[in-house]
Amino acid sequence: MLSAYAELLAEGYFETRAGAGTFVSRSLPEHLTVCEVTTARPSFEQTGERRVSRRSEAIPLLQNRSWVLGKGAFSIAHQAFEQYPLETWCRLVSRYARQLRPASLQYGPPAGRKDVREALCTYLRSARGVHCEPEQIIMVSGSQQALHIAAQALLDPGDSVWMEEPGYWLAHRVFALAGARLVPVPVDEEGMNVAAGVKLRRRARLAFVTPSHQFPLGVTMTLARRLQLLEWAQKTGAWIIEDDYDSEFRYQSRPLASLQGLDSSARVIYVGTFSKVLFPSMRTGYMVVPPDLVDRFLAVRNAVDVTPPDLHHAVLAQFIEGGHFGRHLRRMRTLYGERCAMLRNSIQKIFGVDLQILGDQSGMHLTVTLPTGMSDTEFATLAVEKQLWLWPLSTLYLGTPQRQGLLLGYGGVSAREIPRGVRLMREVFEAARSR
Repeated sequence: MLSAYAELLAEGYFETRAGAGTFVSRSLPEHLTVCEVTTARPSFEQTGERRVSRRSEAIPLLQNRSWVLGKGAFSIAHQAFEQYPLETWCRLVSRYARQLRPASLQYGPPAGRKDVREALCTYLRSARGVHCEPEQIIMVSGSQQALHIAAQALLDPGDSVWMEEPGYWLAHRVFALAGARLVPVPVDEEGMNVAAGVKLRRRARLAFVTPSHQFPLGVTMTLARRLQLLEWAQKTGAWIIEDDYDSEFRYQSRPLASLQGLDSSARVIYVGTFSKVLFPSMRTGYMVVPPDLVDRFLAVRNAVDVTPPDLHHAVLAQFIEGGHFGRHLRRMRTLYGERCAMLRNSIQKIFGVDLQILGDQSGMHLTVTLPTGMSDTEFATLAVEKQLWLWPLSTLYLGTPQRQGLLLGYGGVSAREIPRGVRLMREVFEAARSR
């Protein structure tokens, strides 16, 4: 027994106090709190049945698509980060950090901070024509989480969802994960073809649309189609998710009012994000929910990840209220408008009639369609060798692709670099055509 005590004392588990006795140590030796580092590769014997859910199998794996990996010209994932008012943002972060109190370390409201929801509500009313109160706004980790929460709150497995065809691939995955049946509804020059959707699946539970700047074709849904879609939802009891991902950037007219602002039956869930207008690593988005659905959405939101983070949202509220957000948007609208015009003019000059341009009135990307017989995935793969990152249009169809084309992002490439990038595209075009 004495030898056991001596060993525990030597290893630091016990400590002695003069005149008091021997006690369990108040802290373990540092070497006992660190695992032994090993470089050996673990080996597992994968035996027995290893099942995964059918819903997860419905989602395509994250394949190593070469055209999405780069950070060069025409990537749709990049923007003019060098123009971001970083000094202002850092100053606001520092101010918040200096004022931090223990209460700020606790869990917050599931809907998010009240000050950021109030600031956002004021902005949405004036800039987007959204009808809302702060109590209807739920802060989320980007638009992707908003879609996930909406799918969990509104859909049962097997419910049908109208999807724009072609459309946003990450929305495809969210609704597939929810066990929904995806119904591809064609998009024409007026937006989603509501009449076609009625013929395909009139009793769909939900429609997902990007009416202000359709992704990926860039068309704007006409007023007639918007009213037709709202009427369908009201008559059938369906819901509409409006993804308003980059409508702030419109170059030849003022930004259009939201679809939600036309809705008199409270059938629209409005989704927005700061990934395009500020920066994606913030992971901040929001949803405006009809009043009678707020409690249900908050219950789902709380089950997903309890509550939003506090830091970025506190700073964002000050960024909006201080006028910095409005100034940043005006500056970026001018900059992206110049880049869009340069890209459009360069394509017309270098390609002539070989490429048709779509969706060059707003947003941060435009789309070009390729001549018959040319593969957009092959084109995009060849373009990587030129350090060009072009997203193939055909990959955004649920069904058989009706067009071959390429999405060209101009947010992250300067006006000076655009003509050179288009000339390199021409070299790829000639190489692809000669195959």
